[in-house]
Amino acid sequence: MRLPTTFVPVVALAVLGGCATGPDSDPRDPLEPLNRAVYSFNNDLLDQTILKPVAEMYHHVLPDPVTERVTNFFNNLGDVAVTANDLLQGNPKQALQDGTRFVYNSTFGLGGLFDVATSWDLPKHHADFGQTLGYWGIGSGPYLVVPFVGSRTVRDAMGLVTDSTLNPVYQIQPSAVLDGVLVLDAVDTRANLLGAGRVLEEAAFDPYLFVRDAYLQHRDNLVHEAQQAHDATPISAPSK
Repeated sequence: MRLPTTFVPVVALAVLGGCATGPDSDPRDPLEPLNRAVYSFNNDLLDQTILKPVAEMYHHVLPDPVTERVTNFFNNLGDVAVTANDLLQGNPKQALQDGTRFVYNSTFGLGGLFDVATSWDLPKHHADFGQTLGYWGIGSGPYLVVPFVGSRTVRDAMGLVTDSTLNPVYQIQPSAVLDGVLVLDAVDTRANLLGAGRVLEEAAFDPYLFVRDAYLQHRDNLVHEAQQAHDATPISAPSK
């Protein structure tokens, strides 16, 4: 699953367990000691020694028009889950726009390689099942750092599973081909975040806290936006 481009993260990942106590502990992050350990493992080992160097090579070797086609392709497939979540959030108007985006880009955009829909006044939106659960009043639960995935909450981790089943990329067979496609997706996503990673390294005194707080604020904003994006005759949703 691709990370939202409006959030400025590094490749941070998550798991269950542990608990934090003390006057400085954040009630949203009761698993902070274990989360920090997993964050360090994934950032220092997986990202810095493997994913980031591969992403930098990918960025420098391939010309921008090629990498843009890759990004567009995966973004287009993601619009299937976006459209489904639009409907689940009681927003048929946006669902129609996002569904039309997918059709236009899949046909006129040659399988999603070209984003023709944006130039035709159909901008890309964000909607996922974690956001949908929040829209209907499900609490976020504790902050998690999940291996190979990224910053999440319990609610968002549940949503990730549902969104994956809606993404056509996971229907690719055989599994070896699917694995290669997912690796390409991960490398392309990381390459698009190279600039954001450098800003984080230079600006954040404690990168873990910066990523955690930015992620939680971003997710709260997305839920709020979903609750405000009602159609003229919306389906009522409980307060968050």
